[in-house]
Amino acid sequence: MWSSDELFFRNFAELKNYQYDDEKISTITSREQIKTESSVEKCYDRFVQTQFINPRATQLNRMQHQQYLDLMLRKLPSNYECLDSSRPWCIYWILQSAQLLNFAFDEQTLDNVVQFLIKCRAPTGGFGGGPGQYAHLAPTYAAVNSLCIIGTQSAYQAIDRESLIKFLFSVRDDDGSFRLHVDGETDVRGAYCAISCAKLTNVPESVLSELFTGTADWIASCQTYEGGFGGAPDLEAHGGYTFCGIASLALLNQADKCNKKALLQWTLRRQMIYEGGFQGRTNKLVDGCYSFWVGATIPITQATLIGAEKSMEKTLFDVEALQEYILLCCQKANGGLIDKPGKPQDLYHTCYTLSGVSIAQHSESAMQPQVLGDLRNELLPTHPLFNIPPKSVAAALHYFSNTSSQDAGCSNST
Repeated sequence: MWSSDELFFRNFAELKNYQYDDEKISTITSREQIKTESSVEKCYDRFVQTQFINPRATQLNRMQHQQYLDLMLRKLPSNYECLDSSRPWCIYWILQSAQLLNFAFDEQTLDNVVQFLIKCRAPTGGFGGGPGQYAHLAPTYAAVNSLCIIGTQSAYQAIDRESLIKFLFSVRDDDGSFRLHVDGETDVRGAYCAISCAKLTNVPESVLSELFTGTADWIASCQTYEGGFGGAPDLEAHGGYTFCGIASLALLNQADKCNKKALLQWTLRRQMIYEGGFQGRTNKLVDGCYSFWVGATIPITQATLIGAEKSMEKTLFDVEALQEYILLCCQKANGGLIDKPGKPQDLYHTCYTLSGVSIAQHSESAMQPQVLGDLRNELLPTHPLFNIPPKSVAAALHYFSNTSSQDAGCSNST
């Protein structure tokens, strides 16, 4: 761990040498990149000007973020109406962010969350985006993660593993891919959500074998010539889909199906030289959410390369630069985190920027977390494959290993 009096920040004067050079050929893309770097530069310049006056200029605004999350869990503002079909996601983003900040909601509030998610459970199994909505793999993943974070008896019982398994079979295609809902679109997000839910609820191996036959091969076919994964075969490599691809293969213990070295090279190239954060695709702008989507992909890929029997001594991306970008450029004074300077805070970016910082701090095997700036900036760790606390993963696996095995007979023929 770096002490607060060490020089752990990059040399910002020298960093200016790495600003984007359009080589006197101006395009929409180059102009947007220059504009973004200019907004980031102002944040870094502000830090240089204030660090000697206020040594805590890089402090995580923990209390403001906690207040923001508490307010949002109790009542979403009207501009969140567009996410009416993503309400389990809003809950997950809040609960995961709170866990990272070591902030706990009271028991009554969490029980109210459980009761709401029960209302989102579909008669066909799985969860919809809100009460009475059709089952969909994305909110199912968010609901399962949320309930496992809560981790009470009533939360686990709200999942109903037997009907969940039937739902997963209902959205499975013959080639091993998964539709996000019955008769819906197919992409690698669906496969990841299905695998994550099945693994986290400890679905019996006999069912997993049938459910995910051919899935690893289909996911591997989504890897592009660049090394990342697209949403489906022949689509552009994208940070979010790439995480889903390698996390799925890792959970299935079939990471060797893809080109891991090419994947690692592609993900490492996504860290922006000047900004310090990650972009999600080639030739795109930095975005705080890729702190997790790409940031977690790197240690996952490294782990699959070195093998489970070895610990990872060094994360290959610049963990200091990523934390600089989040702490200096992505925090709002009144709580919540953002994509990039000038954008409003939202729950999605709050969750994934904080998750990325956690990955940066805890992904190495060092005895102490790699915390930038004030030591009080340390976040709790997150599981890189599920993005919930490791203790929540362990508790869920333990609970579901002791549940009735009557659903072990569920299959595509039921």
